[in-house]
Amino acid sequence: MNKIKNDRFLRACLRQEVDRTPIWIMRQAGRYLPDYRKVRAKTDFLTLCKTPELATEVTLQPIDIIGVDAAIIFSDILVIPEAMGMKLEIEEGRGPVFENRIKSINDFNKLNRNNPTSKLKYVMDALRLTKNELKNRVPLIGFSGSPFTLLTYMVEGKGTKTFSKIKGLIYSKPEEAHKMLSVLSDVIAEYLSEKIEAGADALQLFDTWGGILSKKEYLEFSLPYMEKIISQIKREKEPVIVFSKGAFHSISEMAKSGADVLGLDWTMDIGEIRKKVGKKVALQGNLDPTVLYAPGDVIRQKASEVLESFGEGNGHIFNLGHGILPDINPENAKLLVKFVKTQSKKYHK
Repeated sequence: MNKIKNDRFLRACLRQEVDRTPIWIMRQAGRYLPDYRKVRAKTDFLTLCKTPELATEVTLQPIDIIGVDAAIIFSDILVIPEAMGMKLEIEEGRGPVFENRIKSINDFNKLNRNNPTSKLKYVMDALRLTKNELKNRVPLIGFSGSPFTLLTYMVEGKGTKTFSKIKGLIYSKPEEAHKMLSVLSDVIAEYLSEKIEAGADALQLFDTWGGILSKKEYLEFSLPYMEKIISQIKREKEPVIVFSKGAFHSISEMAKSGADVLGLDWTMDIGEIRKKVGKKVALQGNLDPTVLYAPGDVIRQKASEVLESFGEGNGHIFNLGHGILPDINPENAKLLVKFVKTQSKKYHK
């Protein structure tokens, strides 16, 4: 296998020496880029995900335009429940909607649990094509939603502010929740293993809704299932990133999960987290995405604060504390990437 020319991201994930801090941006292939909007204007979101040539095109855009140090395959976390038989619609302004949400273990048991990843060949085709088109310039990240996050969408059926249905399930029928989460873990582990086989150089688990749980429930319904996945992924040295938004209460436990990297949201102090867990894992993050609305000098100042907080040494991947917002000026993203590439050198001997 040919060596990746810019492998700073992979080396940072493994806390190896780098000459500067690598940077990529969650949702970097997205609506803030005019080039993405041109592609998206010709097709709907799910068709874009399911057409390998288009998914590859938009995956490559931020590498060429913004100059980030890693690509992340364009897809969606909800392709797994869809492959299991749930009808998924992405509604403009409303987000994802499952027509028939999961109301009980009986509903869940009716889903296709026998090799659902066979229906996700289009994702693997997109990975292989993207890997080929990248020509070893930068690493390629594959991803999945966490079991708890996927189950949240499946049970709620759409976006929610109260999470009443998923919380109702874990409090009133915890044994059913555990059965469903266990099945999802097995499916996700197989899916991520196939992504590595298709060419992914690293993996990220998006535990978007882990932070809605108290610490006790997080350690019961979210983290153990991510640990299960990490232990089951067929990999050699490909690093795994766990990003649990809002779950700062369990950072020490996350550091023992088997993950190589912990993604941090913007509410956490990266320097404090490093003191707690820095020798166990690398850290990714964690600029507030809304900083990119600010003038250039503010962006530079806030990015500098993140770099300074982490301090000298290796094991830091610069990123936002959540996905880039769709109305951000791409010039501000470019400015951020250029600044981090230049200014981070002084933190690496």
